[in-house]
Amino acid sequence: MPGSEHLDRAGFLAGCGDTGRLVAAYDWGATPLGPLDAWPQSRLTAVGLILRSPVPMVTLWGDEGVMIYNDGYATFSGARHPQLLGSRVREAWPEASAFNDNVMKVCLGGERLSYSDIEMHLARHGQPEQVWMNLDYSPILDEAGVVAGVLAVVVDCTSKVRAEQRLGGERQRLQQMFEQAPGFMAMMTGPEHVFDFVNPAYQQLIGHRDVAGKPLREALPEIAGQGFIELLDEVYGSGNAFSGTGMRAKLQRQPNGTVEDRYVDLVYQPVRDDAGRVVGIFAQGSDATDRELAEQSLRASEEQFRAFSEVMPNQVWAADTTGLLDWFNPRVYEYSGFGPGELEGHGWARMVHPQDLPQGQVRWAQALASGQPYETEFRLRRADGGYRWHIARALPIRDAQGAIQRWIGTNTDIEDQKAAALALQNLNQTLEHQVAERTADRDRMWRLSTDVMLVASLQGQIVSVNPAWFSLLGWEEAQLQGRSFLELVHPEDRAATLAEVGRLAEGATTFRFENRYLRKDGGYCLLSWTAVPDEGFIHAVGRDVTADREAAKSLREAEAALYQAQKMESVGQLTGGVAHDFNNLLQVISGNLQLLGREVTGNARAERQVANALAGAQRGAKLASQLLAFARRQPLEPRVIKVGRLVAGMGEMLRRTLGESVELETVASGGLWNTLADPAQLENVILNLAINARDAMDGVGRLTLETGNAHLDDGYALANPGVKPGQYVMLAVTDTGQGMAPEVMARAFEPFFSTKPEGKGTGLGLSMVYGFVKQSGGHVSIYSELGHGTSVKLYLPRSLEQEDAATPVAAIAAVGGSETVLVAEDDDEVRATVVEMLGDLGYRVLTARDAAGALAILQSGVAVDLLFTDVVMPGSLRSPELARKARALLPDIAVLFTSGYTQNAIVHGGRLDAGVELLGKPYTVEALARKIRHVLGNQGQRQLAGTA
Repeated sequence: MPGSEHLDRAGFLAGCGDTGRLVAAYDWGATPLGPLDAWPQSRLTAVGLILRSPVPMVTLWGDEGVMIYNDGYATFSGARHPQLLGSRVREAWPEASAFNDNVMKVCLGGERLSYSDIEMHLARHGQPEQVWMNLDYSPILDEAGVVAGVLAVVVDCTSKVRAEQRLGGERQRLQQMFEQAPGFMAMMTGPEHVFDFVNPAYQQLIGHRDVAGKPLREALPEIAGQGFIELLDEVYGSGNAFSGTGMRAKLQRQPNGTVEDRYVDLVYQPVRDDAGRVVGIFAQGSDATDRELAEQSLRASEEQFRAFSEVMPNQVWAADTTGLLDWFNPRVYEYSGFGPGELEGHGWARMVHPQDLPQGQVRWAQALASGQPYETEFRLRRADGGYRWHIARALPIRDAQGAIQRWIGTNTDIEDQKAAALALQNLNQTLEHQVAERTADRDRMWRLSTDVMLVASLQGQIVSVNPAWFSLLGWEEAQLQGRSFLELVHPEDRAATLAEVGRLAEGATTFRFENRYLRKDGGYCLLSWTAVPDEGFIHAVGRDVTADREAAKSLREAEAALYQAQKMESVGQLTGGVAHDFNNLLQVISGNLQLLGREVTGNARAERQVANALAGAQRGAKLASQLLAFARRQPLEPRVIKVGRLVAGMGEMLRRTLGESVELETVASGGLWNTLADPAQLENVILNLAINARDAMDGVGRLTLETGNAHLDDGYALANPGVKPGQYVMLAVTDTGQGMAPEVMARAFEPFFSTKPEGKGTGLGLSMVYGFVKQSGGHVSIYSELGHGTSVKLYLPRSLEQEDAATPVAAIAAVGGSETVLVAEDDDEVRATVVEMLGDLGYRVLTARDAAGALAILQSGVAVDLLFTDVVMPGSLRSPELARKARALLPDIAVLFTSGYTQNAIVHGGRLDAGVELLGKPYTVEALARKIRHVLGNQGQRQLAGTA
């Protein structure tokens, strides 16, 4: 079935953890790897294997090393996950770019690489950190046997390396730890868990009670019912050890005191006799109350506990007071290959190298006799027969009286330390060779680094620079030596740079300092510096972060654009809801006022009152229209027009509006292109801008209207998000007024923002202009300076079609007729008003409260010439569907929609659907008359065309 191949290929990711789901959802088509369903089987197999592995793994595909990794590697990557997924390895780990370049070069050549305890500085959590890793790289072959990628196995061994570095000091600290026993320890015997001994830390935990020789239930009666006795029973009965962290214990630590909540980390280790039977339980642990209660330090405490656990010896054993070993942890058996029971007593000697056994036995006997800690080094045999060096240590476990009850010992693998010591000895013999190699490494880093490196005096004089200065900034070393680096620093950054040099002179280290440096071509490059002072000189490394800052700027601009779009969408939804009801109210008011005006003809006072009321209603309608315009909800009726012709036709109206003290100048370029725009709305925009300009000039000055062709290229579009490159018709409205301050200009298009006194403006003028231009697919910009006027430029997309020569509706005579009009309107008051207006115009009127009622009238067979229907009405039958059914019943019927807000019923992309006629509410009797004659006239022309 179609798509099954993709499903099968994606199925290999099932059960591959969180990272597997991210891989499945990732858009690989945007990467060099191509879409997931086009991947070769070799890649699918390799990715499936690593995703199911618990070991941190990453595959690097192709020459660019596109990264795909598993959950283990995601954890290793820290805060860089999931951004690393699908990225190029060089970009993903810029701090290790040179290292990864070499890996890709070698492994893509078919060779393998392996590194043990390699040191790197990686910024996994925002800041560089020192890490050590074991790294294994292998080439991945495709079906043809060609290297297609690289498989990397990553093991973080930082803790191990640091532990080895601290091993010498750790020995003494561990010895003191066991001597002082900061953690609590207790030995319990028998099925009743009778206390054999407890250490001082345990006594402190339970409140210094006498528990020796007592069963647990008797010694600590409050423990009953808390689960600890049941755990001990389970360990005693099963022989399986138990460990827990952060376990809550309710203890009455003071006689007659309250029960306290304590939290403990503990281990219940079964102790066996020579026959392997469990005879007791050794409990050890620590009071973790402070850790558990300190929520803010919880993570740090857990990390410390894990780190402590990692540096503990791998193998643990226990012996009785006679020195016979009677318990081993699983690590001993795993290492040696012996089974339980084979090493007890003196059987452990079978693991020790024959040459090392005598010394180990002598020192063990000395420790048993003196009660002092035991320590020796010997080689222990592995299950495969090989030997590795270990250090064995043991401490006596004493009771409250100081008598030794048991011995606890560990074997720690020191093979690597031994090898390192031997290697160090060999390297010391060739010190000159080492120095030469390290000098060569330093020189290679100096020569090959893509970051600029600088040595300068504390006074700023340049001593030496690396070749990256030429590749990045264009400067040769000879051109810079002896000059002050301050000469290259951007003038605006010199003060801060001098201050940072002062800190370096005081001995401080610069970890991150940014300034702009002059390139030889005259431009500037933003550098991020790390610098240290050393014996009167500054050693500094600078990285080019220009692109990073530009990317961050672009991101901020994109976020601002998204915020503006979301704000406009929210305001638009609010506006649309209000506009519908508001315009219905205005229709009732203005319609009845017009009807009333005819009744009071000849009564001057009444005529004046009606005129004033109508003017108020018209202002309300204009406000609603502006709200819809800035919210881009105004239904547009675009036509192919000549903007120059439209501007010229407005000349007389603009002169009357501006007054005699404002000079009007029009500048029209030859060969002006056509544009597709709503001419009525464009006239409103020009009139709005002209009125704003008049007010900015205080009624005195010059207003210039300029038209011309314009081409907005890719560079302009990149600098102005939301602009599409292409050809536009430009209309500029320029005044000689007072101009705008930068902070005012930045908010000029915001709705309801106005610099006029309260009550002198709505703050919707420029926002309406902005909404109209954007809804028309164009662009608008403002240029202004205080004292030098303002220029608003509108860019409307060019149209390649011929100018629309149809007669505007406004030019049609406002006369009535005798045709039959079916009015579908759910608002009773609006319907009554419209019916009376149509009656006055001479039309025969039929009415319906909703679309279903109107359809019933049409289906009755009555002759109807025009369906005049509201767009938004209740009921399951929507107005557009009513219109389609009406035309099916009466092919010659004309349809005229009306609404205060159309939503998306007949408007898509901000424009009326093709062939749709709309009369927006509120409308005058004259507008209604003209629109009806226009619609009926167009319908008549279509009928004649159909019969010709």
